[in-house]
Amino acid sequence: MPAYDEKPSIELQTALEAAHAAAEISRHYYAGNFTVTTKADLTPVTQADVECEQAIRKVILGRFPEHGFFGEETGRSNEDAEFLWLVDPIDGTKGFVRQYPFFSTQIALLHKGEIVLGVSSGTMMGELAWAEKGKGAWLNGERLAISTITDPDHAAVSTGNLKSLALSSGWSDLGEIVSRADRIRGYGDFYHYHLLAAGKIEAVIESDVNILDIAALSIIVTEAGGVFTDLNGEAVKLEIRSVLAANPELHAEYLELLRGRVT
Repeated sequence: MPAYDEKPSIELQTALEAAHAAAEISRHYYAGNFTVTTKADLTPVTQADVECEQAIRKVILGRFPEHGFFGEETGRSNEDAEFLWLVDPIDGTKGFVRQYPFFSTQIALLHKGEIVLGVSSGTMMGELAWAEKGKGAWLNGERLAISTITDPDHAAVSTGNLKSLALSSGWSDLGEIVSRADRIRGYGDFYHYHLLAAGKIEAVIESDVNILDIAALSIIVTEAGGVFTDLNGEAVKLEIRSVLAANPELHAEYLELLRGRVT
């Protein structure tokens, strides 16, 4: 459980329980022996995705039946609810299918349009991160803090899902960031956000995302002291499609280069 000075909220306890239930299922299926089908958007979905979401939904709505639920596999229900749970049972299904360990379970809670908690469970990598608004961010019980490196020449930058950025005028501007960075990697999926929140890299630049991919990660990064927006500087909202996340100084510098370059 979180190493808070105060007792974690019932909502956070529930999210952690739900993440644990999903981890048991995804760990079971990780070695194979599952069916894979293709959704209308041509992305894969497995038995593990479906069963993980069912388990998460059972835990959360069993505790909070009046809350809304927005899942990657089951869609959105109770849309008028004051609280809305945002769930991606297996973020990184393509990697899961090929037995990459970078998949995760993402669970966040939205209250009146604001993300107030998030849990990010990297099951096969043994990483469980969480955050609540105003209570800091944590990874495996250790408090997280963003890097204080502000010089782009010394920054480690991780990129992901760059298809739309590659087709935009922002591609050359990303090249300027890349050419100056001390290290460029593409850790991808949940993992580069965990590294960012832990102060082990300085920035994440990503396109082609959706809110279920990054809702939990956004509050983990911000509670660790970072800034998390889309590539145009817009705050996290249900329609988000890209990410620029970094410490405040580097975020401002990179945003000046990238703003308005990708839609």
